[in-house]
Amino acid sequence: MNELQERILKDGQALGNGILKVDSFVNHQVDPHLMDTCGRDFAKRFANVGATKILTAEISGIAPALTTALHMGLPVVYARKTKPITMPDQVYLTLAPSHTKGRMVELIVSPEYLANDEKVLIIDDFLASGQTILGLARLAEAAGSKVVGIGALIEKIFEGGRDALASLGVPIESIACIKSLDDGKIEFVE
Repeated sequence: MNELQERILKDGQALGNGILKVDSFVNHQVDPHLMDTCGRDFAKRFANVGATKILTAEISGIAPALTTALHMGLPVVYARKTKPITMPDQVYLTLAPSHTKGRMVELIVSPEYLANDEKVLIIDDFLASGQTILGLARLAEAAGSKVVGIGALIEKIFEGGRDALASLGVPIESIACIKSLDDGKIEFVE
């Protein structure tokens, strides 16, 4: 069992409706040592994909994306959920459903930071339905970039996201794969 799985069992909570609360070490409070370990793991797994940039969604994807980028020597771009006044008028924008927010959210990237011919590695906190990651892939495509890999800290296998991403034809890696959150019990794929 890896360090992330151990931490999920120790401090994670299955809240029902497929929701896994990892706020104390990933989503609200961040454990930098754990994120560094995960970033190092992703860097090894994706060492040969030729990535030139890492893309994620704010806010929970930033920590694992940043530590991965650190170990790969790459910049990180994160898709914003609201457009700041400092961003140009012309942006790349898509919508994606948020399971935890219970609504659609905007994902916005400035063309200043995602350009033609980038080789993009997408890193996020969760792979569930795959819709947020598909949104990030649409942003990369709109910029003329190519997605070369997808990494998720935690994959909820039972939500089918991996199948939804199969058409992208890129390697998909997850550090902790959960097969069930039924009855408040967290069960990993062996």
